[in-house]
Amino acid sequence: MEKTKNYILLHLNILLFSFTGVFSKAASVQYNRHGLGSILLYVFLMLMVLNCFVYALIWQKVIKRFELNVAYANKTIYLIWSQIWAVVIFHESLTPQNIVGLLVVFVGVMVVQYYG
Repeated sequence: MEKTKNYILLHLNILLFSFTGVFSKAASVQYNRHGLGSILLYVFLMLMVLNCFVYALIWQKVIKRFELNVAYANKTIYLIWSQIWAVVIFHESLTPQNIVGLLVVFVGVMVVQYYG
């Protein structure tokens, strides 16, 4: 049960980290539309920095519970979350190459889980 709890904490933290990309893209969109005068640009930049700060603090606590190779292999799940946010929030398209790449990442994480 403790192992499951640790993995849940690890993946919730990775999910949190994935929002850094969301805030970064949102800031970029604001900059492209309104330039440096956009208040939302600075809001998204501050959210991005705050998110990275909170993530870093939690990450230091969480990785103590894992071997580093397992923790960092799981961190690549960030790519899957990022693709989900790209499609859901920014309405970007999901190509067959994206799907193949995400499957490769997922299989890689599973291999490390099994042998790590």
